[in-house]
Amino acid sequence: MVSPIIKEIRVKSVLSKSNLPVCEYSVNPYVGCTHSCKYCYASFMKRFSGHTEKWGTFLDVKQWVEIKNPKKYKDKELFIGSVTDPYNPQEEIFERTRALLTQLKDSGAKISIATKSDLILRDLELIKSFPDARVSWSINTLDENFQKDMDKAVSIERRFEAMKKFYNAGIRTTCFISPIFPGITDVKEIIEKAKKQCNLIWLENLNLRGDYKAVIMNYIKEKYPKLESLYKEIYYKRNLDYWIQLDRDLKEYSNKIGFDYVINDDSITRAFDAPPIIVNYFYHEKIKKSAVKGGVKNA
Repeated sequence: MVSPIIKEIRVKSVLSKSNLPVCEYSVNPYVGCTHSCKYCYASFMKRFSGHTEKWGTFLDVKQWVEIKNPKKYKDKELFIGSVTDPYNPQEEIFERTRALLTQLKDSGAKISIATKSDLILRDLELIKSFPDARVSWSINTLDENFQKDMDKAVSIERRFEAMKKFYNAGIRTTCFISPIFPGITDVKEIIEKAKKQCNLIWLENLNLRGDYKAVIMNYIKEKYPKLESLYKEIYYKRNLDYWIQLDRDLKEYSNKIGFDYVINDDSITRAFDAPPIIVNYFYHEKIKKSAVKGGVKNA
């Protein structure tokens, strides 16, 4: 296996003002990510980084001036890991995410962290010191072979174990079922495994664009030939029927097991030990319009 190209870079600040609806600041201690996910939407960052290498084969380690006035971020929402995994394997060496958390400790900032790693367990106590901290793990399969085909992150079982330890420590956790691969990702199966160790369940469809569209389509043709026509229907013809039906099925399933099911709304809070809320981040607006136009009710 070829080692990633790693270099350290100087930046003025690691915190960037964000237009994302879930945060006021986007925080990425690295540029690039060595998990090498075949479907990574963040690969668009390559054109801003000056890198010509294949996405997943390089990592820029950010070095910044220590945060002088962390209290200015009191009550601000900080999303750590919007276009990188802050706990990629190199974090064990460079500890940039740990440095960030240490600098922000006692600031009163509200942090959300997205990862595919269990290295985050190293910082459990540090993360617990932040008010209303949230940690999410991306999980789109229970099939370890499929996971290995898709990314170089830790196993699905290790992700679930990390989630459970954070949840048992009283830290709010999210099972991010993303991306959902049509005909491959068993959403209900993942929910059943996660539901007693998370507070939120996010759902996100597989969205193919850019260079990785061909990569995934070729993978489906080779490994899942029976699904090739479905993927062509969704990703070439832009037919939303699959997502409309899945949305209906999951809404019905959620009602059956007594879970709240909402569309694009992360504002609802419950007591820590309440059942998780399922939040659908599919093509909600497009799906609604297609459902109404096609006469599909309650989509």
